[in-house]
Amino acid sequence: MNELLQDLNWRGLLYQQTDAEGMEKLLDAEKVSLYVGVDPTADSMHIGHIVPLLTLRRFQKAGHKPVLLVGGATGTVGDPSGRSEERQLQTMEQVEANVRGLKAQMERLFDFSSDADNGAILVNNNDWAGQMTLIDFLRDYGKLINVNYILSKDTVASRLDSGISFTEFAYTLIQGMDFNHLYDNFNVRIQVGGSDQWGNITTGLEMIRKTHDETAKAYGITIPLVTKADGTKFGKTAGGAVWLDAKKTSPYEFYQFWVNTADADVIKYLKIFTFLTREEIEVLAQTVETEAHLRKAQKALAEEMTRLIHGDEALATAQRITAALFSGDLKALSTDEMKDAFKDVPSTELPKEDINIVELLVQAGISPSKRQAREDVTNGAISVNGEKVQDLDYTIDAKDRLDDAFSIIRRGKKKYTMVQFN
Repeated sequence: MNELLQDLNWRGLLYQQTDAEGMEKLLDAEKVSLYVGVDPTADSMHIGHIVPLLTLRRFQKAGHKPVLLVGGATGTVGDPSGRSEERQLQTMEQVEANVRGLKAQMERLFDFSSDADNGAILVNNNDWAGQMTLIDFLRDYGKLINVNYILSKDTVASRLDSGISFTEFAYTLIQGMDFNHLYDNFNVRIQVGGSDQWGNITTGLEMIRKTHDETAKAYGITIPLVTKADGTKFGKTAGGAVWLDAKKTSPYEFYQFWVNTADADVIKYLKIFTFLTREEIEVLAQTVETEAHLRKAQKALAEEMTRLIHGDEALATAQRITAALFSGDLKALSTDEMKDAFKDVPSTELPKEDINIVELLVQAGISPSKRQAREDVTNGAISVNGEKVQDLDYTIDAKDRLDDAFSIIRRGKKKYTMVQFN
């Protein structure tokens, strides 16, 4: 098997191939252009979106040329894939803003060097589909695909009972048109997508077959859905999706998501998401077996992913916050880092006025009674913003209010509360 395909297979990234033998011969014979499409349904991708993109990056590292398609046109239509009801349509202004957000994220994942033969390029299908008239679309593309062919697609068939509009019904035609356009104009020979994109990929191949002679060769690959070892959905936390946008999911939260990966999942995720070598991953797999408590594999996963998406500086910040929380030395953190670190801890609101430490502990529900609060203080169990307080007469005032808005109170080793002053 081709060396790249062997690596993809070892990493568990090959699910379906339209013609495995033909594609292997193509990859052995030449460097090719291949593409992944992403619809701008939001202004950021989340970690579930990036597996096809990271797979495309592996092709680039092997010398092939990535073509990244942002669906400025398909994003206004909506893909029926995996949905039980119609997608809420977005305005063109929303779509354009989302396209800008996705472009910025893709530029972190790929090498766009213009002087390299395999430098990535970014395209927007609105540049061709958006200029086409309805009559041209129906005559040039609608005639190519039989309705029964579309009805056989799982993503469409699953929606027939609940109802599907012609808009979403036609989505596969537009995506098929994209593959055909990229084949003609960018010499794209392979489309890579998630397992839910199989029907759209094969529609594109059918269009290429019908608009070219028998010498035209194109291929499709899909990647399996990533799940946890217990079969549940990957990429969700109590707070929702794990986004690539630092404003939606901070680098610290992003780092913590990966570092908290279960032992049963960590090696699988190292294979899928990181560019560590097989040898490096096998060494980490041994540590899971022999010294799991050190969580070396999880730390390597968190470091690789945070560096890739957010850069070295953000990784260093995430690690500094993690170390400060582990040691309890909050003095090492800036106010913004404290906000980030404690955004999800229990919080309570109190009036912005000076208050005795014992009163605060009771009013904030940190200690259950004044007697317990006094014991907690005198026993050294209470810290304010990382500073231990053992004086029963201590007053929480402006000096303790970070940004004049909040204080972090710790009781014992791990119980943190954010007191917000209004």
